[in-house]
Amino acid sequence: MRISDVVKSKGSQVITVRPEDTVAHLLKVLADHRIGAVVVSGDGASVEGIVSERDVVRHLHSSGTSVVDGPVHAIMTREVVTCEPSLSVEELEASMTEHRIRHVPVVVDGALTAIVSIGDIVKHHMDQLRHERDQLVGYIQQ
Repeated sequence: MRISDVVKSKGSQVITVRPEDTVAHLLKVLADHRIGAVVVSGDGASVEGIVSERDVVRHLHSSGTSVVDGPVHAIMTREVVTCEPSLSVEELEASMTEHRIRHVPVVVDGALTAIVSIGDIVKHHMDQLRHERDQLVGYIQQ
């Protein structure tokens, strides 16, 4: 199973914010789309960083509420773990566990094409298990 299979079933829409957007704008985007992280990109194709709810909380704790009026680039993670669609799901799971991350942008030739979350991976596994169960039940009932 490849990441391209996960993307095919979940879709390839990626929500991004620009580095100069305020953290307040970021929070609105996260709430409006009911997501936990966004890719930071000035042009919508490059990956300049990633920022999550956890980043906001950590910076609120260390810097206070003034962080909300500051730019996203001040709190984003700059070294972003990415993957290609051809990567196996198992390899991505290992990388997510090793780096303790929940969201991984999918890139092709340096261009952002999708984002995969740990929730997407779990859903994909559950769908696969349901399909296998249905196949076994059908086989047994024949």
